[in-house]
Amino acid sequence: MLPTIRLGNHDVTRLICGGNPISGISHYSSEMDRDMLYYYTMPRLQELLDECWRQGINTVQTRGDRHTMRMYLEHRENGGRMQWIAQTASEFADIHANIDQICDFEPIAIYHHGTHTDNSWHEGKIDQVADYLKSIHDRGVAAGIGTHIPEVVAYAEEHSWETDFYMCCFYNLARGYKAAPAVERHAYEEERYPEGDPDRMTAVMREVKKPCLGFKLMAANRKCGTPESVRAAFEYAFANIKPTDGVVVGMFPKYSNQPAENAKHVAEIVGAKVG
Repeated sequence: MLPTIRLGNHDVTRLICGGNPISGISHYSSEMDRDMLYYYTMPRLQELLDECWRQGINTVQTRGDRHTMRMYLEHRENGGRMQWIAQTASEFADIHANIDQICDFEPIAIYHHGTHTDNSWHEGKIDQVADYLKSIHDRGVAAGIGTHIPEVVAYAEEHSWETDFYMCCFYNLARGYKAAPAVERHAYEEERYPEGDPDRMTAVMREVKKPCLGFKLMAANRKCGTPESVRAAFEYAFANIKPTDGVVVGMFPKYSNQPAENAKHVAEIVGAKVG
């Protein structure tokens, strides 16, 4: 198993398999969306989870919708041991009911969807997100919030929200109100990935004592052009987050064994830091 951090009552590998490709959401192009959507049949999703486990990754993060609930159910029914971190699915009319349904499948943690968090921030309704955290805790599950905005993390900490962890995007894709890709598939075509964003988010991650899980460290495929650029993205991430933090990386093994490649990077980089 890869090196782990503590999340609630569970040991979670510092590399977590991300869920956007699983749902056909690339944050890159409609062509890539389609490629992912057609590739990820249910048998291939099961192969992905099994390969992650073989490569020392013990946790997957996905949206808490019926598609990924089914994926995780089949994995567990077939003897799989991957742990699940669930994101609320903000297209559901009742997020509290969505949390209830997610809990039926025994996730180790649930976090409030980042785009919904950030839109609440822009609308001046951010405090309603604290109610969702309470709802998650009431069900005995570790609770977190996702965000693309560094100030949201600082606000939650300042107001002593019931957070056990944070999902932190390396890039601020929410400088204004935005639609979620699950609702508007082409919402990300206007997304921008400024070079200075990762420095700002990782600075906040280092200040927070609670575990943070960084995502989009490769700028949603924009830093995957060469093996060297992928390696550099991992090196930057682990050089700038806390030892108690991890990273969430979407994996699409149609063209190469990304679980193996990513696990190798993390094993070497984290091992080198420890040494």
